[in-house]
Amino acid sequence: MGPVGGATTATHHLAAIDLVKDFPTKSGPVLALDGVNLHVETGELVCLVGASGCGKSTLLAIAAGLESPTSGQVLLDGVEVVGPGSDRGLVFQGYSLYPWRTVAENVAFGLELKHLNKAEIRARVSDLLAVVGLGDFADTLPRALSGGMKQRTAIARALATEPAVLLLDEPFGALDAQTRASMQEFLVGLWQRTSTTILMVTHDVEEAVFLSQRIYVLSSRPGRVAAEVAVDFGAERHHDLLREPVFQSLCHTVDDHLRAGNHGVIVEA
Repeated sequence: MGPVGGATTATHHLAAIDLVKDFPTKSGPVLALDGVNLHVETGELVCLVGASGCGKSTLLAIAAGLESPTSGQVLLDGVEVVGPGSDRGLVFQGYSLYPWRTVAENVAFGLELKHLNKAEIRARVSDLLAVVGLGDFADTLPRALSGGMKQRTAIARALATEPAVLLLDEPFGALDAQTRASMQEFLVGLWQRTSTTILMVTHDVEEAVFLSQRIYVLSSRPGRVAAEVAVDFGAERHHDLLREPVFQSLCHTVDDHLRAGNHGVIVEA
């Protein structure tokens, strides 16, 4: 994938096939996902949107190998996902940084687990910190960082091992509105520079439309694909786009699919 230094010729295809997930409870199993089919192509940025409890974070956890499906499967480059692996980078809403490690040491963590030599690790970390704009904060502990800087550190750490796919679970949900907007533009720029394949969960329709090339709308529980919506704004995205009628029209379209899905009506895209 090569997260630093531009486009890649590698192909990384993620697919969920007939994915079903239920959770046992005292009163019987609760169905969270029901027959979900979706895909993310090489270099795409795709968002999942849906109401709280619709199973979108569960789907991401299955793609990360942190949960097992009840039936169906997730395939990465044709190989079934059966557990966590360095081919998938995962970033949560909470920053999940090690508070006793500096920014550079946090980013280096996965590389240390791969037993790279110290010179390779230093070079890789330096490159990544430059990409995410944190080169001057390499020796800083997380407690001294802003929320946006913490999340950029978490994203750099996820990219350090060169995953085939970056999985983002509400990564900007804990940020204030101004920082969130800044991080959205940061993610678009990072995606453009690195050609990273990204699957992102968000509940924010405007965020999904601003970031995505395609959007999957999940219905309320059990989660099913209610719609697949193409976003044809091109790779260049700036927040002036949010004022454009075509942007607002597409947000209304996604909202309509969400409302239909929340009432149990499956809408064809």
